Amino acid sequence: MSRAADDTDVRPITEAEFPEWLRAVKVGFLREPAVPQAELDARQGQFEDNRFLGAFDGARCVATFRSFAQEVTAPGGTLVPANAVSAVTVTATHRRRGLLTRMMGQDLAAAKERGDVVATLNAAEYPIYGRYGFGDATTTAEWTVDVPRAGLDRRWSGPDDGARIDLVDADEAGKLGPELHDRFRRATPGAVSRTDWRWQLDTGALRVDPKWTEPFYAVYRAADGTVEGLAVYEVDDTWGDAKQPLDTATVRDLFTTTPAAEHALWRYLCSIDWVTQVKTGPRAPDDLLPHLLPDPRAARITTQADWLWVRILDVVRALQARSYEGTGDLVLEVTDRAGFTGGRYRLEASPAGASCTPTREAAELTLDIADLARLWLGDESAVRLAALGLVREEQAGAGRKADALLRTSRRPWCPDMF
Repeated sequence: MSRAADDTDVRPITEAEFPEWLRAVKVGFLREPAVPQAELDARQGQFEDNRFLGAFDGARCVATFRSFAQEVTAPGGTLVPANAVSAVTVTATHRRRGLLTRMMGQDLAAAKERGDVVATLNAAEYPIYGRYGFGDATTTAEWTVDVPRAGLDRRWSGPDDGARIDLVDADEAGKLGPELHDRFRRATPGAVSRTDWRWQLDTGALRVDPKWTEPFYAVYRAADGTVEGLAVYEVDDTWGDAKQPLDTATVRDLFTTTPAAEHALWRYLCSIDWVTQVKTGPRAPDDLLPHLLPDPRAARITTQADWLWVRILDVVRALQARSYEGTGDLVLEVTDRAGFTGGRYRLEASPAGASCTPTREAAELTLDIADLARLWLGDESAVRLAALGLVREEQAGAGRKADALLRTSRRPWCPDMF
């Protein structure tokens, strides 16, 4: 049975309370509770009034929650204002008191009032967020490539079309990366914006982790000099018993704006001397990589899981923001227990645009707001959700009709954890 939470104060923290809040975050994620001054100094720049919530038992912070402004790319390239949720913890001594529910309710209400269309998060545990209206909207996969088995020419020396790959230092990566990433994410449904703080962290300008080491930064430039790709990777130092190098290259980040850049950067990573294995890091579930190899079986999936979770706060704006490859109409009955959005809507869509309006017409498909989030970016199938008993067809064939409108030719992808 849940315990009463009346004596636990849930509220935005003050800047003076930030060190105690950060200690609680570390406790919640089972990390060493101590907050070194260098880490506190590096993280202090994240602080934003009214976006950091804490639950306090006396002076001690026992639950944490933060949100920040973000944009998520809808199919077609529209940048949708989002409320990104992060640092969600409840200390083990204070579970089942409704603390997360109170913090989530406060934050989502504020996001709705600001005009955010959706909220987003990465879920550490799957069962938690569905009850707040979040649905897993993208998935991720990670591959490990057995380089000798892949069948590539290990003596490859770079593109032969006038393009080139250059190794740059962290400073240059910090200058080139943000603009390149902005072009990448505008063309990638499911991708999210990155903060300046994130770029400082990724290039070592800010050091939160004392064990951080500078990676390698490989930049792809097209024949005209345009930067079209960036790969960030590290390499271990492993040798076999017969003095043979058996190094692994682990990708921290890789994004491109053209297929040519993507091809070339993977080819480069698989041609580095001494590297016999490449770990890709989180990739799109339909990533090109396996079939860029002469032997796709040389790339085996080592991780496949949910990634970006979405909570729709405004059905009309969310459905009107995205593009549609087909033409049609659909009447949806959307339930939202929290009351932020929901109702019955008529969606009329075509490649030229879409309208979504409240209606009294009979519903064709009934679904929860979390399941609409699963469909919104185009990854999930309404027919599949109906088979799982998660959506209900009020008219025969409504699931296929929804899929014809909502599914996309490439699967959405969010490369970021936040």
